[in-house]
Amino acid sequence: MTEIDGRDYGRTAEREERIRRVLAMRQTDLTVILENIHDPHNAFAIMRSADAVGLHEVQLVYNTSEYPGYKGGKKSSAGTKKWVGRNMFNSIADCYKPLREKGFKIYASRLDPEAKPLYDLDLTQPCALLMGNEHAGASDEACDLADGTYYIPMVGMVQSLNVSVACAVSLYEAFRQRRAKGMYQTKSFTDEEFESLVGKWLIK
Repeated sequence: MTEIDGRDYGRTAEREERIRRVLAMRQTDLTVILENIHDPHNAFAIMRSADAVGLHEVQLVYNTSEYPGYKGGKKSSAGTKKWVGRNMFNSIADCYKPLREKGFKIYASRLDPEAKPLYDLDLTQPCALLMGNEHAGASDEACDLADGTYYIPMVGMVQSLNVSVACAVSLYEAFRQRRAKGMYQTKSFTDEEFESLVGKWLIK
């Protein structure tokens, strides 16, 4: 039996149908960059949100702290580490380069004088949202090299959210915009890529 989204898919046909539906809605031109996220539970919670809104992969940058390995967080991840790809980088520049080559805009989450409200961003274009370290936030380098910074509007006394919550809010705004534009109705992969991924996912 294979568990996907909390349910058991015992029959191969049902499981393949589910996989095909999920892959057909994957957004290859939307991703998240996690910069030195220290707590595995935060990272896994982010990946769960990423899977929920259809991200195909996330980017991990570790250059000021050691990669924690993400051995914990099983409850938060609920198996999403199998379904969301992870690319590892040692520097912001190395992470940004392939994204730039694909035409991505990069926005770093940071509360600064030039930051735009999340809801003013066009998240239907190819884009990456960077989330910084739980304590230090996004680095100066990450923000300077990004296309801009953004913040999540708040009306309470607290001016920040847990990084996994901030990421979820940001991704669901992207989901809202993309869904309204019908972007989940068109496959991001070629037929050959799609069938190859279906085969790989069936043996996970």
